[in-house]
Amino acid sequence: MPSTLLELMRLGGPIMWVILAASVVAVAVFAERVLEYRRMGAPLDPFLEGIASLVKEGRFQEALERCDEAHGPSVRVVQAALLKRDMPLSDLRESLQEVAQLQVPRLEKNISILATVGYVSPLLGLLGTVTGMIHVFQTVGRARGTVPVGELAGGIWEALLTTAAGLVVAIPVYVAYNYLVSRMGSEVNDMERAGIEMIQILKDGGRSRPMNLKTPVTTELRSEKPKA
Repeated sequence: MPSTLLELMRLGGPIMWVILAASVVAVAVFAERVLEYRRMGAPLDPFLEGIASLVKEGRFQEALERCDEAHGPSVRVVQAALLKRDMPLSDLRESLQEVAQLQVPRLEKNISILATVGYVSPLLGLLGTVTGMIHVFQTVGRARGTVPVGELAGGIWEALLTTAAGLVVAIPVYVAYNYLVSRMGSEVNDMERAGIEMIQILKDGGRSRPMNLKTPVTTELRSEKPKA
């Protein structure tokens, strides 16, 4: 029975090293995304309350400076609303929607790599199973008769270890991927809420001219349908 990781890797064959490399990439991507989301994950409500107080007092420059000091896609939406506060409501809504859409790639960065690793790892394990069984039958074919179990053990080890390794990598990677997708969805919801609340804040006391109230307020992230 192998007692060290290096011995397991040797018995599993070259595909084990590919699976190991994929797992290292997945860990690196997950760590980077978690740190990035934590960096941009300041509570939105206290931030908006502070911005609202500054806007009501007409201290727009201080509000913009506070946006410069903060991080995250929601902050960029708030900053855009302050910079474009004198636009008509319909134009402001569309502008904030565009700003939010531009922030989405930043949230999605590298997440697809986790999905790829989670999908490919079991397939690599299956490939290792196939190559292991090929080695077993090659050993049987060369022997042309009774084959000691010890000579078949190498191929069997390779088949079983690669299958197990593929599943061991894929399961936590899928969990990590779903966690990051959930965090990304939360950030998108915060961007939408920040846009809606900033328009209301500016409407209540932060604009230099009346707003056009004919256009509904929303910052929903969606692709505009082309006009017929």
